[in-house]
Amino acid sequence: MKHRLLLFLFILFFSGVYFPLCAQKPDSTETKKPKLKLGGALRFNYVYSSWKGEQKQKGGEFGYDMFRIDVDASWKDVYVKAEYRQYSEAFGGGFLKRGYFGYKFNEKEEIQVGLTAVPFGIREYNSNNWFFNLTYYVGLEDDYDMGVKYSKSIKNWVFDLAFFKNAGEYDFSGSEENSSKRYSYDIVGRNTEANQFNGKAVYKWGKNWKNRLGFSGQFGGLYNIDTEEMGNHFALALHYELNWKKWNLKSEAMIVDHNPENKEGQNDDIVQMGAYGVPYGVASDFNLYSLTLARKVSVNWGPISTLTFYNDFGMMDKVVDEFENSYMNVAGVMITAGKMFIYVDHASGYNHSWFGGNYNNDFSTGNSVDSWETRFNINFGYYF
Repeated sequence: MKHRLLLFLFILFFSGVYFPLCAQKPDSTETKKPKLKLGGALRFNYVYSSWKGEQKQKGGEFGYDMFRIDVDASWKDVYVKAEYRQYSEAFGGGFLKRGYFGYKFNEKEEIQVGLTAVPFGIREYNSNNWFFNLTYYVGLEDDYDMGVKYSKSIKNWVFDLAFFKNAGEYDFSGSEENSSKRYSYDIVGRNTEANQFNGKAVYKWGKNWKNRLGFSGQFGGLYNIDTEEMGNHFALALHYELNWKKWNLKSEAMIVDHNPENKEGQNDDIVQMGAYGVPYGVASDFNLYSLTLARKVSVNWGPISTLTFYNDFGMMDKVVDEFENSYMNVAGVMITAGKMFIYVDHASGYNHSWFGGNYNNDFSTGNSVDSWETRFNINFGYYF
């Protein structure tokens, strides 16, 4: 109850809501009809991985990636947005990526309720490639949780304030581990995310050199199923983005800390995170740094209109000295041909769960004898 009252007071303060003393005039927009837009995407992948002998023998593999359906509906200033994705069973099968209701007070102010984007770091993506950046694999890029978010623009400033009751829930008994069948990486296993607050402020300036400097913070609870006690976690981020002509630069620095109340004998230096049907271990405390650079090139090659070249780098600096740090780098190009987008990526990882090594421990303890592993990937996607 206390959390709800605080959130309501924040909304009143930022939005300038007032209660008129006189009766309102009839709404002239009452006759507006509801709007509905359906979309989606179909994607396939060609894969060649350095650590998979069978792929190297066959010259790679080509197969199904994902099919999705998007819903965008509105009536007057009330709207709903949803995106459902169907992967193969090996990658978690089908699940809702996002789905929320929204209300626009005006062009610069709105509120969203449901499975909505967490306002933390550079949005929408802290990357340019199909794999995202290292931030995604620890739940800090393109993340969606269950709660309420308020957004407001004031001159050169953009503010976000949010409260998330929990990550995406599929079981309401309170005594079961969260399923890893989800799109966003969240805490799973014997701990669950609860009562998380997020705040984000971004300052924009410049015409030719378009700058966005921002600060993000989040603080929430970690409820342990075994001890029935509430731990906590927090993260802080400083982020900057620059657009100049056809160039784009993104940079982020983060401090992340998890403090679970585990039962005796369980390692507090490691938390479990999960997505796509399978969990893995992640260091409880770490600093993360990322830097990306991209440039667009206009071409006229039949249906191909744009080539976007990029290099995205990320480093996970783990606080525990005995843990090996994790790295990720992706160099590639995105080919735009109408509604068709093709990502050609050369992705490399060191102590990275998705690039060779040990899937369960790469983002936690790591392994000092690991080497860099690479994956050449071509993703074909048609978005409608």
